[in-house]
Amino acid sequence: MTRPLLSVRDARFLRGRREILSGVDLDLPQGGIVALLGPSGSGKTTLLRAIAGLERLDGGEISTPSGILDNQTAWVPPNRRGFGLVFQDGALFPHMTAVMNTAFGLNHLAGKARRDEAMIWLDRVGLAHRAHAYPHELSGGEQQRVALARALAPGPRLILLDEPFSSLDRSLRDDLRRSTAKLLAASGISALLVTHDAEEAMEMAETIILMQEGRIVQAGPPEALYARPNSRAAARLLGPANIWTGTVREGGLDSPIGHVEAPDIPDGETAHLIVRPERTRVGSGDTFTLVTRTFRGGAVDLVTFAPDGSEWCARVAPDGLPESERAGLSASPSDVVIVRD
Repeated sequence: MTRPLLSVRDARFLRGRREILSGVDLDLPQGGIVALLGPSGSGKTTLLRAIAGLERLDGGEISTPSGILDNQTAWVPPNRRGFGLVFQDGALFPHMTAVMNTAFGLNHLAGKARRDEAMIWLDRVGLAHRAHAYPHELSGGEQQRVALARALAPGPRLILLDEPFSSLDRSLRDDLRRSTAKLLAASGISALLVTHDAEEAMEMAETIILMQEGRIVQAGPPEALYARPNSRAAARLLGPANIWTGTVREGGLDSPIGHVEAPDIPDGETAHLIVRPERTRVGSGDTFTLVTRTFRGGAVDLVTFAPDGSEWCARVAPDGLPESERAGLSASPSDVVIVRD
């Protein structure tokens, strides 16, 4: 079995009396992109900064196969960890041109070899023609591409990406994250991406780690996490979800969308039903009251209310819209998840 590129065990970090990281464990594999996904304040950026060496843990350990990076008795400074860093604002040196910025970490090379290697990486991010431009002469997207080239040029074991696309407009952000994923795959460099954007995490990463309140709530491939969240918190982190709470009776929940089996939860206990809007069927009937319709090109988002006052959302094709303001909602048992938390 291949050893992890990096391991974190029982990581704890305090800011005053507040615990920002509360016993985090994770393994980063060799190759590919892993995303840390969570809301502001979940601890994801703090964890990335601790891995980078920009913060020191108050407890626990960070290690690689070659040794300890951080624990109570040892600590390796950032410049000796062999990791690349790309921040939200790029953090380019304003007095250096694009090629000078890219060459900054190539200390093992000198003269023409250093410049040639920097130009190779600028070409890989599509900016060889802007080699002599200063950061203030570059657009936001160009600055981020130079920052990426600078981080990748020294051949790091791992590149750490802290919300690198969040300051860009949507179309540019989409283009840059796709090109970044292709470049990382071609270079074979592992990456840890911090983001609060579920779409970005699902598009770029082979593995997503969901964080909330300083803890990991679930981890796995995007498809598995989206389809089978283990809690309401995990479901919400990956996008819109219908969540309905009830009491288990005779092995199931009698919900507004029908009876759903809950064989793993004893009768009398509270459980939560989760189903994604695109998996919620809209058909004939008058049980639900249609409140809003939002056209989104190839789909229409519906908001409805059930007789018990609960809100239910559905996503349908434009030609699948109900003809009246009343409809029936249901879901296949395979598309419904029942959780305790």
